[in-house]
Amino acid sequence: MTESHCWPLSERPREKLLTKGPESLSDAEVLAVLFGNSVGSQGAQALANTLVDRFGSLRQVIHATRVQLCDIPGIGEARYAQIAVVWEIAKRVLESPLKRQPVFQQVSEVKSFLQSTLRHEKKEHFGILCLNSQHHLIAFRLLFSGTINAAAVYPREIVRQVIDDNAAAIILVHNHPSGVPDPSDADIRLTKDVSQALALIDVSVLDHFIVGDAGVVSLAQKGLM
Repeated sequence: MTESHCWPLSERPREKLLTKGPESLSDAEVLAVLFGNSVGSQGAQALANTLVDRFGSLRQVIHATRVQLCDIPGIGEARYAQIAVVWEIAKRVLESPLKRQPVFQQVSEVKSFLQSTLRHEKKEHFGILCLNSQHHLIAFRLLFSGTINAAAVYPREIVRQVIDDNAAAIILVHNHPSGVPDPSDADIRLTKDVSQALALIDVSVLDHFIVGDAGVVSLAQKGLM
């Protein structure tokens, strides 16, 4: 009898999900269900436990790099792909409503999408939400990446992307790897510089969102635009 068959049926992650619901699963059990068919029940649980022990949580596993994951025995390219596609599904689910309704009718959804996309990043990233004339999302474009506390931003590159996407308006977005989303004087100056550059082509900067682990701050809501 194999080790997996020694498991009580009710303790196997897939059966637990089916009887008690997905919310009943631990982080490791979620991963075990994901891996189950390709590893076998007991092997999947052991591999999942290894991942959670190594990275600390399901969130950190999902955001680990390809190199970090494939360095763990038993992962390999196929299981890395399984993990990577989970995160891609989550992003697309969060992004989808923003393309169907004006973004300012669903600010909480916008903030959830941005926080889930950027809060885990260890370096600063800068991007834009390109919007059409009805303020529906065209695309979220990450344009610049930098060090732990800075990313060089060039307004001319933003103008080029806005023209390529035929955007009528944009929202600026960047993260603070410190986790604290308070705007700096440099953030405020940058917002004004980009707004002036885009005014020349009749494109409005509607807001500037700063993403941190503690939340998302809107410069417009703070009266800093």
